[in-house]
Amino acid sequence: MLQTTDRGGLSRTLMTAYGAVAYAVFFAVFLYSIGWVEGLVVPRTIDEGPQTPVVVAVMVNLALLSVFAVQHSVMARPWFKRRWTRIVPQPIERSTFVLFATAALALVMWQWRPLPQEVWDVDATPVRVALYAVSFAGWGLVLASTFAIDHFDLFGLRQVLRNFAGKSPAEAEFRTPMLYRVVRHPLYLGFLIAFWVAPTMSVGHLLFAAVTTGYILVALRFEEHDLTETFGDRYRDYSARVPRLVPRPRAVSRT
Repeated sequence: MLQTTDRGGLSRTLMTAYGAVAYAVFFAVFLYSIGWVEGLVVPRTIDEGPQTPVVVAVMVNLALLSVFAVQHSVMARPWFKRRWTRIVPQPIERSTFVLFATAALALVMWQWRPLPQEVWDVDATPVRVALYAVSFAGWGLVLASTFAIDHFDLFGLRQVLRNFAGKSPAEAEFRTPMLYRVVRHPLYLGFLIAFWVAPTMSVGHLLFAAVTTGYILVALRFEEHDLTETFGDRYRDYSARVPRLVPRPRAVSRT
């Protein structure tokens, strides 16, 4: 019995460490991705890297974004999770998803082929600063949206910590904190703002923004289907009251 208890304790400790490492790696890569998209601070940005012919660069970049989109979409689906947890312990399922998603994002940034030709470039300093401010506000909205629901659940830490404490997995809750009373998907809205509001828009950045926008619009359909399956009429009513991405007057719920 003691040996069984010790093995259980060791297993929970290892899973907690795994979840913590997955989260730390994600957060580091996420911070790097901000600099990569914005063209600031980091050693290599979206407009820097190995030079290749335009057609090859477009094909490589589309393939990279497809890898990210497929990984993200498939691993997030409930049917995949049910099968995946036959192999991966349930407490680290989310952390594993986060680790795979982080690896896919890192691959995109590592192998991205720049297309630095300018689509537009805002030289006026005050306007340029204002555009940077709006773009960074988009990144801020992304983070704020995760904390408004449950940041640590979204990225797998809550699950491994509950498991470490010997608690069962938390039940899915339907909540609509403030940001989610304005639009249903403020996190995605934040990404769209961050990607499109750019003082300098290169062809490569435009390709990245356009493809990720297309992915977001498709992913929203799948995500809302899953949410409707889970929460039923509560989510249908919420969808009827609150716009998906674009705020509208009096969209804020009083409930």
